[in-house]
Amino acid sequence: MARVNRASSLLALLAVAACSRTPAPAGEPGAAKPDADPAPVASGNAPPPPTPAGATDCSTPSGLTCWRFDTPEAAFKHVLATDPLILAIGEAHAQKGSEKLASSTKRFMDSLLPIVAPKASDIVVELWIPDPTCKKETVRAVASAQKPVVEAQAETNQNEYVTLGVKAKAAGVTPWPLRPTCDELATVADAGADAVITMLGYVKKLTQDKVVQLVNRNRADAAAGKTMVVAYNGALHNDLMPSAQMKDYSFGPELERFAGGRYTELDIIVPEYVKKNPSWERLAWYPAFEADRAASKDTTKTTLYLVGDKSYTLVFPASPPSEKPH
Repeated sequence: MARVNRASSLLALLAVAACSRTPAPAGEPGAAKPDADPAPVASGNAPPPPTPAGATDCSTPSGLTCWRFDTPEAAFKHVLATDPLILAIGEAHAQKGSEKLASSTKRFMDSLLPIVAPKASDIVVELWIPDPTCKKETVRAVASAQKPVVEAQAETNQNEYVTLGVKAKAAGVTPWPLRPTCDELATVADAGADAVITMLGYVKKLTQDKVVQLVNRNRADAAAGKTMVVAYNGALHNDLMPSAQMKDYSFGPELERFAGGRYTELDIIVPEYVKKNPSWERLAWYPAFEADRAASKDTTKTTLYLVGDKSYTLVFPASPPSEKPH
């Protein structure tokens, strides 16, 4: 019973989170895995950093450091100025009913990927591609275990992750999906009520192992030129300061140590996805976001919250009325 309760609790907490999708067998819908848990705000009495050139300060005395930029591209360039060896991007996936909105993935592909492409050698995308030799019943069981999460997701999510890989390759960045072994898939399939929890652990492991492999390859090839590796996951796995409940599913602390401090966490958020409910309210930047929304601040700007050292949340400008659901 404890396991069932733990899985149910995770599903409730992760209702707004991003997900990994495992292509289901032919004739069945794709499945998804939830993510996302907030990174706590770093403590300390260090003075706030200076406002970046071209940005305006939107901080409050009791809130996070906050800047507004004219464009997402300008905010993203400020994040890249941290010179990461590993850039870990987390997102919240589109939910059903929001299909008209440009998703976080689409906005990253269209606006931000061209900026990071000259610096990044590879991008590891949270898209599960099982070994084709795995038993079909095992793949079906994993897909079935994820249905409680994927049913709330927009059906376009999986295709957008595939498109991200295609566009990254065209931009000169080698894409890498996650490739669980048949034994790993079987472990998820056999986990019963703990299937989602088990898969969260494998997403962390597979992403972390691949990123380490790619960074080590780049270090060994000084002539390669591009040294940055991008991880594109849900907003749980990249946390630098994961909560106690989610620490087993975030590769942030380990990869930050591996990179010698050259690790940057960036969550990217479509503002219309944010709802006034416990799943969003527990995020460190939510109070400042909600205060802005209540005050009807300029929604044409991009807001960048400094959640912790080298830990950022980028909130895109409001979507045009033509994209918003009616």
